[in-house]
Amino acid sequence: MDKKRVIALGFFDGIHIGHASLLNMANMRARELGCNPAVLTFDTHPSKLLAGQAVPLLNSAVGRVDIIERQFSISDVLILHFDDEMRTMEWEEFAQVLFFDFNAVHVVVGHDFRFGYKGLGTPEKLRDRCAEKGIGCDIMREVWKNGRKVSSTYIRELISRGDMETANEYLGHPHCLVDTVRYGYKLGRTIGAPTINMVFPEGVLVPAFGVYATKVFIGKSEHMAVTNIGVRPTVANGQEVTVESYILDYNGDLYGRQVRVDFHKYMRPEMKFSGVEELKAQIHRDAEATREYFS
Repeated sequence: MDKKRVIALGFFDGIHIGHASLLNMANMRARELGCNPAVLTFDTHPSKLLAGQAVPLLNSAVGRVDIIERQFSISDVLILHFDDEMRTMEWEEFAQVLFFDFNAVHVVVGHDFRFGYKGLGTPEKLRDRCAEKGIGCDIMREVWKNGRKVSSTYIRELISRGDMETANEYLGHPHCLVDTVRYGYKLGRTIGAPTINMVFPEGVLVPAFGVYATKVFIGKSEHMAVTNIGVRPTVANGQEVTVESYILDYNGDLYGRQVRVDFHKYMRPEMKFSGVEELKAQIHRDAEATREYFS
């Protein structure tokens, strides 16, 4: 049988400072009880099935796991498939799954979490059911910053307009993309600015088009970078949205490698230049601006 778990329960899109209160509490309770801290989440946002409305996510499931492991040292992340069977499951049955399938000895949940068919399961009902089973339950209050409730919805608004610095304050860490480096046009090598190409997975929010000061993580090595999000109007004239990063002071083949890009500051909108030479000059200006920002 699996080791007993203290489970933080939620969708955790973006893993912001409100979510951090749940994850930190789960870690604390796990230490007290000598158990594994764990996170139970879902592969698809429930609103997609419940309301027929696709919510643009801040991170893919892979991205969420990465942040939870890096920021909170929780490697036990349980991802349930949210389908019609899950949607119509009665809240009492879902509680049973927590207790018996996942060996929960303590549960941490947000004040506004709803679960079970028609959202009839509430944190208070879960706490009462936990008490019947001799299982602990913490209900975490909402977290406020700068007079505003911290929410994934507000952070999406900030990222949509390129306000990464404010978004990162509410996240508690840089907004990031984890993806496998793809083959690109290789134009960058011919102009002295070799780049790596990535994409935002389907269903994940694409930030405002433009150029960002970023950091790229390759394994455990960290590098400053200039990252363009957009459709590359100077050289591509297409509609495919790409994430193209020029990594400063780095020269290596990363095709097929999984890397992470942390977004720190929006520097300028995406532009169409008169030609490759003008583009090259701007890339080098962006590189200097990035060095200055991180210095």
